[in-house]
Amino acid sequence: MQLTESDLPALARGCAVLGTGGGGSVETAIPSALQALREHGPVPLVRLADLDDDALIVPMSSIGAPTVGHEMLASAEQPKRLREEVERIAGRPISAIMAGEIGGSNGVEPLAWAAQLGLPMLDADGMGRAFPELQMVSMHVAGLTSDLVILADVVGNVAALRPIDAIWSERQARALCVASGASTMMANYLMSGAQARGAVIEGSVSAALDIGRATIGHADPVAALTERLAARRLLDGKIVEVERNTGGGFVRGAVVVDGTGSYAGRMVRIEIQNENLVVFESGEVVASVPDLITVVDTQTAEAVSTETLRYGQRVSVLAWACDPLWRTPEGMAVVGPRAFGYHIDYRPVEEHVHVG
Repeated sequence: MQLTESDLPALARGCAVLGTGGGGSVETAIPSALQALREHGPVPLVRLADLDDDALIVPMSSIGAPTVGHEMLASAEQPKRLREEVERIAGRPISAIMAGEIGGSNGVEPLAWAAQLGLPMLDADGMGRAFPELQMVSMHVAGLTSDLVILADVVGNVAALRPIDAIWSERQARALCVASGASTMMANYLMSGAQARGAVIEGSVSAALDIGRATIGHADPVAALTERLAARRLLDGKIVEVERNTGGGFVRGAVVVDGTGSYAGRMVRIEIQNENLVVFESGEVVASVPDLITVVDTQTAEAVSTETLRYGQRVSVLAWACDPLWRTPEGMAVVGPRAFGYHIDYRPVEEHVHVG
C-alpha cells in the first residue's frame, strides 16, 4: 500500500482521535506532510511481516510539551540528522520508520519524515494511542531495552544518550528536551524486525486511517465515530473551565465540561498530562488510563487537543477500551492510573455504569 496526499485528511483525523488530547496537534503536522508527499511522492506502508528479521526499524517521534510544539515548528533538517546519527551508530541503513506513538502529530509527522528520507513507514506503533513518557511503550512492556536515545533539536543540536533503562531514558531525554525549548525530535528503541515481532502494536496506521474515514462526510460524525470505536459517549456539553500549565516538558491541567441537551445537569472534569488521563463525574471516576479518552467537536467529530481546549467550545467526551496489552499486569504497571500518581483502582470503561 502507498500512502498518498489523498490519505492525509483521514490519517490526520484518526491520529487526532487516537491522540487522546496529546501527541501534538495534527494541524501543525499536516502542512509538512503535505509538502513532503508533493515533493518526494508516496510512502510505502509496510507490514512487519514484510520485513526481514535483520531489518533496522527506527521509531521516531517529537517529544515535549504540546503547547510548545504547536508554536515552535520542527525543522526539515531534524529527521535527516536523526537518520545520520542512527546509521552512524548502528553501522547499517534504516529499513523502515515507525511512529513511536500513533496519536496526534506523532502519528502524522513520521509520514513526512519517511517521505523526506525516502523510506517506508511501518504499519505499527508503540502505544496504539498517545502517552506522555518514554517508558510508556509496548517495547518496554515486551522487555526490549531503551539503551540508546538520539535527539535532534530545531537549532541543530544532536545528542546520543546511553541510559541504563527506560526510566532513565525518560529523565535524561526530558531534561535535554527542556534545554531545547521543551520540544525536540527523537529516535529510540531501535530494533530489528525479529525484535519487533510481538513488541509493537501492529496495524495502528491502518486503524487511524479507518477511524478518520468513518467520520468524513457522515451526517452524524460523532455517532459514526462512537460506533467505529465501540466507545462510550460520556457527555455532550460546553467547556466552562480550562486549567493548563506548561513545565518540565509537559502540559498539566484539567478541563471541566458542563452537560447540555440530554446531558443537562451533569458535569465532568478531565485531568490531563499532555493526554487526557482521568474523567471524574460527581467525584467518581468514569474513565481512566490506559483506556482512551478523547474530546471531540460535537458538530464535526474532530478531536480537540489539550493545547487547543478553549472556554465555550461545544464538545463530546468519548472513552473506549485500550489495546489488550495495557490491561495486562505488566501494562498496568507502566500506564495504569497509579503510574500517573492516582491512588485509584483501574476499572475498564465498559464496566462503568454512569455513562451514556
